[in-house]
Amino acid sequence: MSEIEFRDPWLLLLSLLAPLVFVWASRRPSMLVYSSLAILDQGPRSVRVRLAKLPALLMALTLIALSIAIAGPRTPDAETRISREGVAIMMVVDHSSSMNARDLVKDDQSVDRLQVVKQVFRQFVLGEEGTAGKGRPDDTIGLIAFAGYADSLCPLTLDHGNLVAMLDDLELVRREDEDGTAIGDGLALAVERLRRSEAKSRIVILLTDGVNNAGAIVPKEAAEVAAANNIKVYSIGAGTNGLAPIPMQDPFGRMRLVRAEVEIDEETLTEIADVTGGQYFRAVDIDALGEIYGQIDRLERTKVTEFRYLQYTEHYGTFALLGLCLMGTAVVLGSTVFRTLP
Repeated sequence: MSEIEFRDPWLLLLSLLAPLVFVWASRRPSMLVYSSLAILDQGPRSVRVRLAKLPALLMALTLIALSIAIAGPRTPDAETRISREGVAIMMVVDHSSSMNARDLVKDDQSVDRLQVVKQVFRQFVLGEEGTAGKGRPDDTIGLIAFAGYADSLCPLTLDHGNLVAMLDDLELVRREDEDGTAIGDGLALAVERLRRSEAKSRIVILLTDGVNNAGAIVPKEAAEVAAANNIKVYSIGAGTNGLAPIPMQDPFGRMRLVRAEVEIDEETLTEIADVTGGQYFRAVDIDALGEIYGQIDRLERTKVTEFRYLQYTEHYGTFALLGLCLMGTAVVLGSTVFRTLP
């Protein structure tokens, strides 16, 4: 049987007042005054006299029982132990203006790179039908977005529904002063979040379509910190390396697609992966991106154990009822069998 515990154990201190209640309830004024009680002590004592303080004792016990009741006695019904295989994963996603290029979906220039990344990411996490595996229900996953600076959108969590909701709200950078590609800052922030995790296997999935040109931290330095903390980085270069169709506004205010020069710093991304013991991938379309996440899905796993009490059995009712019964008995006895004259 599980040990009993109290929700508010400090309330048990009220039971220390029981002796005072007993003394108070024992005091009864008498109408008769004797110069000496010796003659009474010589006579036989009846049961009623011997139990005269019983109502006072019952009142003291009432206070003890009610003190236990309000302290909240309870016992846990069952202990649930859940063992899982899991990895701590930080997803680091580029949302700079270059992610507005329309080259990842063949023959469909209405979908930008960021939307494609969202779709594949969602499949990777939730296991929806697609090319990115069966989901990662046992992994703690977090999300960091970066452009000119890095921003932690979601900490490591098993609440993947909330994680995906935050991903859906992620938009391309609109302001020029926030634009850029701070790969080093994004990676460093991910390492800081993972460093606190107790998971044996910790990885970063870093996706970008550009060259590091912003931020305060050099990508290689962030990679070295990751390696020092046994964190692997799987880097992904997404999109075309060269000319890519990007929506631009013409002088008449109309949006049209023009081919613009884009560049992916594959050398830096490869170096990041090599330093940390990870791997660099190149994704030129949505199918390749899905296959990359599918490969990452087959990473090693580590055990995660949780202890959780599902519910408690409350016992306050039993002690409250006992206290009321003791008090009722004390009142009845004090008014009948042990009644004294005022």
